[in-house]
Amino acid sequence: MESDSAFVAPEGVYSVTEEHKPLQVPTHSSTAAHPIYQTRLSSITVRFPQKHPASPGLAQFLGANLTKDLKKDKEKEREKDAVKERPLLEERSMSSSDTPEDNFPSPDVLATPDLSVSTPATEHQQYKLFSHPSITANKKKSHISRPKHNMRTTSSTFITRLQSAEGLNKTLAAKQGEVTFLFYNTGKAFLWIDVGAKAKEPLTRISFSAYPTCHDVNPSTASSERLDVIIGFSTGDLVWFDPLSSRYCRLNKQGTITSSICTAVRWVPSSPTLFLVSHADGTIIVYDKEREDGLFTASIPNGLTNTPHINVNVHHTSPVSDEWDPLSTMFVTPPPWHPEATGKGEKGVVAKNPVSHWRLCRRGVVDFVFSPDIKYVAAISEDGCLRVIDPLAEQLVDCYASYFGSLTCVAWSPDGRFILTGGQDDLLTIFSPWEQRVVARCQGHSSFVSAVAFDELRCDGRTYRFGSVGEDNKLILWDFSSGALHRPKHLGAHHPRTSMSSSISLAYRRGTGSTTQLPAPRYHPAPSRNEVSTVQPVLVKQLDADLLTSLAFLPRALITASKAGHVRLWVRPLVMANASPRKRHTRGTLSVTDFQGAVP
Repeated sequence: MESDSAFVAPEGVYSVTEEHKPLQVPTHSSTAAHPIYQTRLSSITVRFPQKHPASPGLAQFLGANLTKDLKKDKEKEREKDAVKERPLLEERSMSSSDTPEDNFPSPDVLATPDLSVSTPATEHQQYKLFSHPSITANKKKSHISRPKHNMRTTSSTFITRLQSAEGLNKTLAAKQGEVTFLFYNTGKAFLWIDVGAKAKEPLTRISFSAYPTCHDVNPSTASSERLDVIIGFSTGDLVWFDPLSSRYCRLNKQGTITSSICTAVRWVPSSPTLFLVSHADGTIIVYDKEREDGLFTASIPNGLTNTPHINVNVHHTSPVSDEWDPLSTMFVTPPPWHPEATGKGEKGVVAKNPVSHWRLCRRGVVDFVFSPDIKYVAAISEDGCLRVIDPLAEQLVDCYASYFGSLTCVAWSPDGRFILTGGQDDLLTIFSPWEQRVVARCQGHSSFVSAVAFDELRCDGRTYRFGSVGEDNKLILWDFSSGALHRPKHLGAHHPRTSMSSSISLAYRRGTGSTTQLPAPRYHPAPSRNEVSTVQPVLVKQLDADLLTSLAFLPRALITASKAGHVRLWVRPLVMANASPRKRHTRGTLSVTDFQGAVP
């Protein structure tokens, strides 16, 4: 069964059922956009309403009078339904997550299954925490805007071409049931495809004058009527795009706020408007898609001007007096409309973008992810550090060093217990943020690790399945069971370890101000190789392709992508394809008992 388009895993055979190859660009073309940025994947599963065609049945045989009676009864039922639905229209317009089809949540939403239970903050409260109080209070809860500009008729030079599949509107109107859409970037193009469709051409292909570098779809607003997609670019520009209506809006236009390369973008889970963007200058910026760009100048921490990795403009604010240590603090610059900057939250102050500005390090931020309960952000950077951030308090909680070199990818386990990273040390590292330690390292790659992802269908709280791809063109699957790990031989029986009962936990580490020093150490150096347990792969698949850059797990398949934009969909074994997640993760307040038996 082993071939370039199939491999055998412990649970069965995975085989390629769908491929999307990059367009062949003539080598002599002066406009050829060579892939200098890696291909990223974003997916969303949407439930389209079922189509119920009217069927006369026996009416054809019983006469026209019966047909007329049926039509009259249906008209009366429709009138009654319309009267009942009118009071709900305004509420439904607030967010497409309130539409009837969302009673069947998508797999992307299920990635944080107990979000509403474990997180005390509601969607509206989550929005208030980042926004100016005077603006949020006056904003109608029922109003969520849509992009202003039509991409088909735009005269913007930023969008060079828009190609849509023939009969796209009819194709979308005919869809029913669950449909999975996939978005990916390659060169200067951004593509939207229908996973599993017979058509080999993308639904939409957009060409830009700049390179798309990252993107994300908002699961909380996704429906059959709208999709909110944020695209980040090499110029720092951002595009808010709805592929269903072909409408868009630009943010950070022409680098108004920052011209640094966008390295990752993530919607704030459960928020219809807020998203975070990381940049190559070591910053993460909080945006609100409802706001206009404002005049903003970030403060410069002392010592940053001498760093060769960051270009600093001379018109910026002078450096602050205290020395900034990026291993123990993050430097926050509140904009003039930020509640912390305005003090009392003065009325009449128009809130604009950015919502907030965080400087994490002196080198670029590579990627970041939210914890399943939305309380923390795990960010990785070129300085080789994994930083755990409290986004609401805007504080650095912990900082972990890599074994060697830069970290390149990061993922948070579905139950929130572990953070997984890949790096230039050819290793995958499993961190336990609640115990503030490295749990294990995974050896199997022979080059830089490009992407990591957890397979939620095979994570049950005891055993965790995750995958990785690297520049060695290896697709590797791993099974991690913390109880099965063995302590390295040279460590004694009384080797000290950090536990929830003997240290300050994540939830307890709170303070005020961007440079507040806490008594507990935040920086954790990397332990040596012989101090950490090792996980071996359960499958190694060598692929015949250019550099692999992305990996994603869907309910019925896993997807790989190369730097040139070659996307493959590997369908799961039949038994797996019809399975549901092994166990719903209950993510409440963690205690020491949650980790008994989890430490070797």
